[in-house]
Amino acid sequence: MRVCHITSVHPRYDIRIFIKECQALSAEHQVSLVVADSLGDELKNGIQIYDVGRVTGGRLARMKIGAQRVYNKVLELKPEVVHFHDPELLGVGVKLAKLGYKVIYDVHEDVPKQVMNKHWIPRIIRPLVSKLVEFKERRSAAKLSGVVCATEIIAARFKSYNTNSIAIHNFPILAELMQQDVAWDNRQDSICYIGSISTTRGIIPLVDSLAYSGARLELAGSYSNDSIAAQIKTSAGAKLVNYHGVINREEIGKLLAQVKVGMVTLLPTPSYLESLPIKLFEYMLAGIPVVASNFPLWQSIVEGNKCGLMVDPSDANAIAEACQWLLNNQDEAEKMGRNGREAVLKHYTWDAELCKLRTFYQQLA
Repeated sequence: MRVCHITSVHPRYDIRIFIKECQALSAEHQVSLVVADSLGDELKNGIQIYDVGRVTGGRLARMKIGAQRVYNKVLELKPEVVHFHDPELLGVGVKLAKLGYKVIYDVHEDVPKQVMNKHWIPRIIRPLVSKLVEFKERRSAAKLSGVVCATEIIAARFKSYNTNSIAIHNFPILAELMQQDVAWDNRQDSICYIGSISTTRGIIPLVDSLAYSGARLELAGSYSNDSIAAQIKTSAGAKLVNYHGVINREEIGKLLAQVKVGMVTLLPTPSYLESLPIKLFEYMLAGIPVVASNFPLWQSIVEGNKCGLMVDPSDANAIAEACQWLLNNQDEAEKMGRNGREAVLKHYTWDAELCKLRTFYQQLA
């Protein structure tokens, strides 16, 4: 089939969209990708990327103008299947479905819950906005060909709107990190965090914890805003942070091969409590133990597989104690790392998720 993935928000090389879904589906279908980043059109790994241009003027302008540009490009390309990745494109998806296109909504996050922590939405109206978003998703999903969700919890909600809803987890691609099975003694006595750097992702307690543990933090990713970077610099643990900036997939693999602990201490926001962050599984696949937030959903993964320690993510002392224990008990930490790697190889691979995605597409055809 002629398949067109569309996004007005995500970068063109987004891991889930481009690397996992577009590239994998291109083995069986003619796949293109429409983005809005002003980097121009490009043919990359067999995927034709079309750029409709970045919209300036804020979120509302992007939601209106960017969505219209994406819609116009789809009409120009005339694919058989349209697979969109942003809630702000729900209106576009419904319009395309009415025109006879097979349309898939890819739900990366539980958006109604995520709204409750959007700093740019006034706190007093967040509950109302959350309900409006849920209403929009419910009405729109019922008119689409299917829904692909990042977790089982999200999929369960959407199945009540559209029975053709499925969970496709964001598990790691084995080929990317398999080579990082590095001998424990060749690693540094340091910890790492890779990903978006923000307050809700627990960066402040994590950096504060360094002053108590003395551990060195290898930090990589983009700051959500300039104030976060400034806050980190005022922490007593700032001198123990080695910031790598935004790094590519190959560099992520190399960094994970150097450290002994992976940090995933996200704060308990409504959306994170039910999320399955890819960094958790990438740390496990890299053979390092994790220090993770004590969320019930994560307990079965971390404690169930004996691959790390769970802490209150807002408690810098608790985070420090967990890191100290792992770095002071090397034999146990190494065993936890092996346990995590084996668990990913058995239960949490992208290969298995890809099989489900391909079957989903075959049913559409």
